[in-house]
Amino acid sequence: MTDTTHTQPIPPGGSARQRSPEVRFAADALRGLRQDLFHDAFAYRPLPPTEPGGRFTRRGSERMREYGAWVPHAVVVALTGMAMFLAVASTHGGGLSALLCALLAGVPVLLTLVRPVGAFWVSLAANTVALVLTGASESPWPPGSFLAQLAVLTIVAARTRPRTAAWMWGLTAVYGFFTDGLFGWGDDIGYGSDLGMMLFFSGVALLVVTVRQTLRQARREVSVHQTVTAHERSRRTLLEERTTIARELHDVVAHHMSVVAIQAEAAPYRVENPPPELEQAFATIRENAVAALTELRRVLGVVRAQDYAAPDAPQPTLAELDGLLANVRDAGLDVTKLVTGAVRELPQGVELSAYRIVQEALSNTLRHAPGAGAKVEIGYVLGGLGLRVLNAAPPAPSLIKPSPGAGHGITGMRERVTMLNGEMTAGPTAEGGYEVTVFLPVPAAPIEGDA
Repeated sequence: MTDTTHTQPIPPGGSARQRSPEVRFAADALRGLRQDLFHDAFAYRPLPPTEPGGRFTRRGSERMREYGAWVPHAVVVALTGMAMFLAVASTHGGGLSALLCALLAGVPVLLTLVRPVGAFWVSLAANTVALVLTGASESPWPPGSFLAQLAVLTIVAARTRPRTAAWMWGLTAVYGFFTDGLFGWGDDIGYGSDLGMMLFFSGVALLVVTVRQTLRQARREVSVHQTVTAHERSRRTLLEERTTIARELHDVVAHHMSVVAIQAEAAPYRVENPPPELEQAFATIRENAVAALTELRRVLGVVRAQDYAAPDAPQPTLAELDGLLANVRDAGLDVTKLVTGAVRELPQGVELSAYRIVQEALSNTLRHAPGAGAKVEIGYVLGGLGLRVLNAAPPAPSLIKPSPGAGHGITGMRERVTMLNGEMTAGPTAEGGYEVTVFLPVPAAPIEGDA
């Protein structure tokens, strides 16, 4: 047996020796350090006011909410004053040296309002100058600079991302060790040095800020996902309802077109010795009806699901409304019906939509107001049909369990009314019930004898 070794060609311009994972990790780390703390470190990034609805802007009067938007800025100014006061109080001798130490402690904290990353570098430089001014009596941070450095780390971490906070904490540790060694406190770390205290307190502060930012980001993402989910659910509900309406209308129109085709085919046989022109006219009517029916099935048939079966009986109309009311009475709903106006036959699409609207309104009453009575009013008026479904307040609202419904019923009713260019209002009543009012316009039938 012979072993065959396959060698892969080296890409043009590539290195014959690939970098190890350790080298790639170090290169990525240095790239991240350069991007977070060196690239545009002194860019102008002012701290914006708190957004409306935040912790300090959601309550109180309008003036209090306006002032609450600037609470973070006030906190930074207060920390600046505390650092300056501590620097003056801890500087021996006072005078110009104390004033300079106060400025060196306060300026970096105040700078975090406009240039957060740059404030970190200014804080390290200012602390070095303060050590020189105080004769390096305390290392690596005098009391004022200690508070200033801790405040700068916390504020910058809150305004940037966790990786930047980790880099700042690591550079602070390196700076502290280097300063201890430079000024001769290398043997006293943990005793005369406050480096351990700085690393501990700053680490705790950065950890708290990082966890808080992570939780806030998670809540924001959950809120966005919930909003998108609600929008998609509403959109899916709308599409489902439109699909249902299209199916029903397909059945209605297909039924009428089939009747037209059959009557056009049978009409010549009802006339004795019909003229050829009449036979040709009826044949043309039948051909057009069949063609329209075929096109209708081709276009609207796509909305049918594969498991959808066309109903054997015609779609329900207002004539079957008594059967619907009997069913809901058997389910425990006390419902009455009132019809006003001259009852007449309406277009089947209008009667179907009216039936479905009453059906959905009564279903909502059973679901959301168990034990309450309901009233259905149907008004045949000039130019249209009026519907009003009203239910009283439930007798025991505290015992009603939350319904899992997602508003599909109201959406479906509005879609049907919009399709017929009608008007609809739905909402709670002053007595605690719920009312649905609908008007469906119906064109006036032509008077017999008109051209």
